[in-house]
Amino acid sequence: MPDYAVIKKAKIAKSARIYDQVNLYGCEVGDNTKIDAFVYIEEGVKIGKNVNIRPFTFIPEGVTIEDDVFIGPNVTFTNDKYPRSRGEWKLLRTVVKKGASIGAGSVILPGITIGENALVGAGSVVTKDVPANTVVAGNPARPVEDRR
Repeated sequence: MPDYAVIKKAKIAKSARIYDQVNLYGCEVGDNTKIDAFVYIEEGVKIGKNVNIRPFTFIPEGVTIEDDVFIGPNVTFTNDKYPRSRGEWKLLRTVVKKGASIGAGSVILPGITIGENALVGAGSVVTKDVPANTVVAGNPARPVEDRR
C-alpha cells in the first residue's frame, strides 16, 4: 500500500498499481490498472482493466470507466449539473467506453458517454456525448476528426 493514501472499502485487483497520495473510497479497480499520485476516486466508481489514470484526476460517484482507457493528468469528471453545498442534488452517470482517451486538463460534464476508441483533446470541456472513434476538442468540445 502506498504512503499517505486513504483507501477505504475499495476493491482493487492484485495486479493494479496505486501510487502515493491517492484517495479511493468504495470503488472498484480492475486488473493491470495504474493510478498515479494525487488521484481522488469516490464511491461506486468502476474502473476496468488496463486503465491508466494520470496524476491530479478527480472521479466522483456515478462514473464508469471501461477497459483500456487513458485518462490524462488534471482531468475532472463531474456528476451533477447544478451542484450545491447543501440540499438536493441529482446524480448523473457518465461512461467512458473501451479504448477511449481523455487528454490532460479536460473537464467531463455529468451524464456524458464517451464512445469506444474516442479521443478527447487536451483542455476540452465535454458537454455532449462523444461518438465512438471520434476526436473532439475545444470548449465546448466539438468533433474534429473521424478515426474510422
